[in-house]
Amino acid sequence: MTVKLKIGVVGVGHLGSQHARVLAEIEESELVGVYDIDRERAKAVGERYGVAAFSSLEELLGETEAVSCAVPTESHYEVAREVLRAGRHLFLEKPMARTVKEAEELLDLAVKGGLKFQIGHIERFNPAVLRAQEFIKDPKFVEAHRLAPYNPRGTDVDVVLDLMIHDLDLLLHFMGKYPVKVDAVGVPVLTDKVDIANVRLEFEGGEIANVTASRVSVEKLRKIRLFQKDTYISIDYLNKSIDLYRKRNGEIVPFPLEVDRSLEPLKLELRAFVRSVLEDRTPPVSAEEGILAQRLAEEVIEKIKQRLERAKLL
Repeated sequence: MTVKLKIGVVGVGHLGSQHARVLAEIEESELVGVYDIDRERAKAVGERYGVAAFSSLEELLGETEAVSCAVPTESHYEVAREVLRAGRHLFLEKPMARTVKEAEELLDLAVKGGLKFQIGHIERFNPAVLRAQEFIKDPKFVEAHRLAPYNPRGTDVDVVLDLMIHDLDLLLHFMGKYPVKVDAVGVPVLTDKVDIANVRLEFEGGEIANVTASRVSVEKLRKIRLFQKDTYISIDYLNKSIDLYRKRNGEIVPFPLEVDRSLEPLKLELRAFVRSVLEDRTPPVSAEEGILAQRLAEEVIEKIKQRLERAKLL
């Protein structure tokens, strides 16, 4: 008989409802119920998956071993703190919190409680990323673009924490080190927060990364290009595809890589969390890694703020 993890979802809006769907499908998890401050929304999602719609977070915590949290970023810290204080394992959507200080406090609670704590950097589980990883070795120049049309959802934070943090996390993962220099620019366009931003990162070995994120684009684009010794790799997150070229005998030749596009990143991500709890192992995207991405995002935000203040645009 399969041992199942009793888990609940807190926050069942656009993303959280997908968490509920996936956790109801995963063999190793038992979706016990959901909670949302919007009682009607929680009831609808609960009915859809045949589970309880709890009237309070405390009630949900009393019936679960773990929680998947997909509330708005502004509420991450307060909700996550309550979950961890109750001794429940936690999957928390990115970014971890509003600040690094809050994120560190959450990590401290998880460590003291001996709890599994995974951060939702979903692009780590994109099948194209998973397939390309073994070929990424010491990139010297990286270029990333993440462009999206305007959507009011997510605008409780600026574009750095909303979108760019995905690429910052991947860069730290691919490079295996933290940048020594950060230069960033950005401006508000449709909101009172920065909606488009660009950052140039320099690493100790002279490696360079340029990252652009926008939520005021006409079209969607999510790509990263990596240049390394005799190799060029382009990963298209949206299409889950890879273009890889290598230098062979003085010629540049394609190196085809098949990607299983049927794999769903969210299902891979949440299954990894569930298994980390059941098998007592470190989650694949740890809270420590989440803090590094948050710290880098804060540096980017501060650099942008300084430029805007100098230009008297704040």
